[in-house]
Amino acid sequence: MKYLVTGATGHLGTRVVHHLRDRVPAADIAVSVRDPHKAEPLAAQGIEVRRGDFATGLDFTGIDSLLLISADGPDRAATQRATVEAAVAAGVRHIAYTSVTDADTSPVALAADHKATEEAIRATGVAHTFLRNGMYHENYTPALLQGPLTTAAGTGRIATAARDDLAQAAAIVLTEPGHHGKTYELTGPTAWTFDELAALAGTTHTAVTPAQRRAALIGFGLPEPVADLLTDIEANIATGVFAEVRPDLATLLGRTPTPIEDAVKTTLA
Repeated sequence: MKYLVTGATGHLGTRVVHHLRDRVPAADIAVSVRDPHKAEPLAAQGIEVRRGDFATGLDFTGIDSLLLISADGPDRAATQRATVEAAVAAGVRHIAYTSVTDADTSPVALAADHKATEEAIRATGVAHTFLRNGMYHENYTPALLQGPLTTAAGTGRIATAARDDLAQAAAIVLTEPGHHGKTYELTGPTAWTFDELAALAGTTHTAVTPAQRRAALIGFGLPEPVADLLTDIEANIATGVFAEVRPDLATLLGRTPTPIEDAVKTTLA
């Protein structure tokens, strides 16, 4: 069995490869990266490094199982659809895809590309597994180092998960039987508010309107599309879109996922 992980030098991909390496021989792992130089430590372990990206194409020669880690970009849905079709044409027999919470029904703007990619994978008829990752703890805990928090999330709750737990779940799905055709909604063990997050670090949280938040993010120098995306996520947190705690991650890991409190301690250590 030969596995390919895309985006393998990114934050999630790096952890997936680490957990794969604990489960299968290095010779059974290939990674696809934009810059092979960044993957030299992986090559030194005996992992095959292939150059490629969604825009220019990936090499699927000899690959049995693919972990397609979603990438950013304005043409994400189209390029990921083309990648899926190329993978199936090359003989890939299983595609695991990192999607987002409730991709097929979510009102969050970023869900549209994930829904389209899931549909493209289903349409091929290939065996597949959808890993609908919730937001990461690590999306939010670094802000605690900067002092008081300001968001458009109000008192809404969000059930984040540790990136490493999600990476371990991906490695499990790739290497163990019984996951084909499954969709997993992956969250941490609790849902928290930004007031509670701030209190864990001894600081405060101020809730603002989405318009105020968007203006502030643009004022910080973020491009408007990024500001729009982040504001939309926070506005949806406020309405409870990310509040439900699901059992799937704990079931896959066989343990309680890492709580937000541990992530805060690690950040502030």
